[in-house]
Amino acid sequence: MGKPHGLDGSFFVEQASEDEERFAAGAIVHVDGKTAEIVASKRSGGRPVIRLDREAPRGAELTVPLSALPPPEYYAFQLVGLAVEEEGGRGLGRVAAVQPGVANDVLELDSGSALPLVDACVLEVDLEQGRIVVAQGFVERS
Repeated sequence: MGKPHGLDGSFFVEQASEDEERFAAGAIVHVDGKTAEIVASKRSGGRPVIRLDREAPRGAELTVPLSALPPPEYYAFQLVGLAVEEEGGRGLGRVAAVQPGVANDVLELDSGSALPLVDACVLEVDLEQGRIVVAQGFVERS
């Protein structure tokens, strides 16, 4: 939770989700693990400002219930071991690990290559076929 906004108990949400519905009036959030309801919501300077149905200390961790999140297409652990190929079919290796990065996760391949886990690079993840298709140009040709 961020700094106060006004005198009614509202505050800025720091490092907010891009999904504005997460902070709509009536949404349920957790404040340091305890349930709270958002009773008022607006934006100021492009950031969400909310008021809860109870007091919350400044700096408290604000999270959404796991049940409120959409299911992921895949989990990082499911990518380990998948074959990676460029568009056109050139094999690049297998995913040895998925490492967290500052801006995005990184696929580390058993061939020594590292690929950013971003839409521009990863075009398709097919868990059933056991493969990941990536755009050309992210790995140098040897």
